[in-house]
Amino acid sequence: MTTDPSLAAASVSDWDELVGRVQTCVACPELAASRTRVVAGQRPPGARVLLVGEAPGAAEDEQGVPFVGRSGQLLDELLHTAGLARADVAVANVLKCRPPGNRKPRRAEVTRCRPWLERQIELADPAVLVALGGTAAEWFFGPGARITALRGEVSAYDGRPLLVTYHPSAAIRFGPNGAPLAALREDLARVAELLDAAPQR
Repeated sequence: MTTDPSLAAASVSDWDELVGRVQTCVACPELAASRTRVVAGQRPPGARVLLVGEAPGAAEDEQGVPFVGRSGQLLDELLHTAGLARADVAVANVLKCRPPGNRKPRRAEVTRCRPWLERQIELADPAVLVALGGTAAEWFFGPGARITALRGEVSAYDGRPLLVTYHPSAAIRFGPNGAPLAALREDLARVAELLDAAPQR
């Protein structure tokens, strides 16, 4: 078993194989020791959108599935409102393991885990990419990236349209009348519009 994700990720040929390989990753000893399950991500057949979040929370760590806690429930509602079914959307995180106490991912952890997500984007080949929250925005744009400066514009990553928006957890934190919820609702509707205009892959 290699402890170098860059070598392991490069060697896989499909999403399911990557999921199997990432389950054994021990590149971050603290995360490997504290996690319950690796949360590799999900890619339903035919998914044309890839949502990228920060890291698994407690519910995700317990079940091994991304976005199944409160944030996931809100995300499902907002996707439905935008006309996007969760079953048609791929989801992944910057980190595949839950940081202890839900702390923010450390830069070294993000760097070590980066090859897994890079390969997931290649394998999923989405028509639209969405960065949910600050950690995901920094993954795409580098340290110091700010949601407020990036959202509302369609950027690009490796030739694919990329939208930056708030994480559902921020929408929960600021409440039903907060700006993050309104922005997330608006941005997911924009994703649906981009998807309608995108050529079939």
